[in-house]
Amino acid sequence: MSNEICVFEWRYGSKEMRDLFSRKNIVKTMAEVEVALLYALFKAGVINEDESKRVKEVIEKINIERINELEKKLGHDVMALTVHLAELSGAKYIHYGATSYDIIDTAYAIIFSKALNIIKQKLRNILQILLDYSSKYKDLVMVGRTHGQHALPITLGFKFSNYAYEFSRSLERLCELEKRLVKIKMAGAVGTMAAWRDKGVEIEKYVSENLGIPPHVISTQVAPRDAFAELISDLAILGSQLDRFALEIRELMRPEILELAEGEAVERVGSSTMPHKENPVTAEKISGLAKVLRGFVIAELENIPLWHERDLTNSSSERIIISHSFLTIDEMLDSTIKLMRTLRIFPENMERNLNLTKGLIMAESLMVNLTLRGLPRHTAHELSMNISREAEAKNKSLYEVALENEIVRQYMTEEDLRQVLDPKRYLGSYSILIDRTKDYVMKVISSCI
Repeated sequence: MSNEICVFEWRYGSKEMRDLFSRKNIVKTMAEVEVALLYALFKAGVINEDESKRVKEVIEKINIERINELEKKLGHDVMALTVHLAELSGAKYIHYGATSYDIIDTAYAIIFSKALNIIKQKLRNILQILLDYSSKYKDLVMVGRTHGQHALPITLGFKFSNYAYEFSRSLERLCELEKRLVKIKMAGAVGTMAAWRDKGVEIEKYVSENLGIPPHVISTQVAPRDAFAELISDLAILGSQLDRFALEIRELMRPEILELAEGEAVERVGSSTMPHKENPVTAEKISGLAKVLRGFVIAELENIPLWHERDLTNSSSERIIISHSFLTIDEMLDSTIKLMRTLRIFPENMERNLNLTKGLIMAESLMVNLTLRGLPRHTAHELSMNISREAEAKNKSLYEVALENEIVRQYMTEEDLRQVLDPKRYLGSYSILIDRTKDYVMKVISSCI
C-alpha cells in the first residue's frame, strides 16, 4: 500500500510541475543559490573561487534524509542544508552574510519563472484551440442566453471568441506580473546588507548576473509579499475563467439542451448504479479545483502584513499555498485542454433550441425595426412585449401573432416581417468582432514570451 497523503502526489498536476515543486528540486535550487552567492563573494574579492566550485560539485550528492536528520537537531531547514553542504564540500564560507530568505526567496524566483513558463505555454495552447474553434464555427448560429433565458442569437464562434479574449487577458496579467515577482532577494538579515560591509550591492549584482534574474530595489528580511499575493490572485483569476468555461460545458451538456458535451463522457462510467449516465466529470473537476484556488488568495493576502522587518507567519502557509496553487492551476489547464480537444458539438440541437421559443428570441429585432420605420421606441417596446406574451400564451410563433397585429402591418409587409424575424439576419457585427478578437489574441501570444 502507498503511504502518499497529498492528492497532488498521485492524482493531480503534471509530472513536469510536480518535479519543479518537489522537495528534491527545491533543495537543489536553494543549493544553487548558495553557489551563486559563493561565486559573488569570490567576484567581490571576499573569498577564493575554490569555495563555489567545491559546493557546485557536490550538489548532486545532496541527501534529503541527512538534511531531515540535521533539521530535527537544529530546528532550521536552511541551516540544515548549509551544514550538509559544508559536510559534503568542506567549504567554510557557505551562506556567508546571508539570511535564510535570501536563499529561499531567490530560489522561489527561479522556480516561479520556470513554473510560469509551463502555465503560459498551456494557456497559449488553449488560446490557439479557441481561435481555431472561433474560425471553424464562426457562422454556426445558436441561442445566446442571459439569466439562463433565451436572449438573442449569437454564433458558436462568437462564444469561443469571448473566452479567447478573457484567457488572453490572463496571459497578459501573468507576463506583466513577472517584472514584480521574478526578482532575487540578496540583502541579509534585515535588508541592509550589513554583513557584507561595503560590498553588499556588488555581491547582489554578481548573484543577479549569475542567475540571470534582476534584484529587488530594496527589501526587509524577505522579498515584498505583495507580488506573491498578486501571483496567487492572478492564478485564481485564471482558474475562475477556466471554471466559467467548464460551467458553460456543464450547462450546455444537459440532455434538454445538449449543444456541447464532453467527448470522454461516452467512454467512461458515468455512475456506479445508473448505466446510462454521461457526466461532465472533467468540467466538474475544473470547477471544483477553482474553489480551492480561490481559497488560497485570502491566505496569501494575509502574508503581506508581517511584523516589522518580517515574522515567520508567511513561511508555514506558503509551503502549502505556493506549490498547491501552481499544481492546482496546472491540473485545471491540462483538464481544459483535454476537454476542448475532445469537445462534441451538436449543430442540430442548436438549431432546435433556436426555434424552441417559436421566434420569441427575435422580439428585440421586431422592436428595433418598428422604431426604424417610425414608431416611437417606447411604443415599439410595449407592442413587441405584448405580441410576445400573446404568442407565448397561445402557443403560436412570434411571426404569426405579429402578422395578425394591425399596427405591425402598417409598418411591415409579410416579407419584411419574415426577414426581421430571421435569426441569421440579426447577428450584428459578430464577424468583425471575431476577427478583431483573433488579431488581439495573436498579438498577446506573440508579445508575451
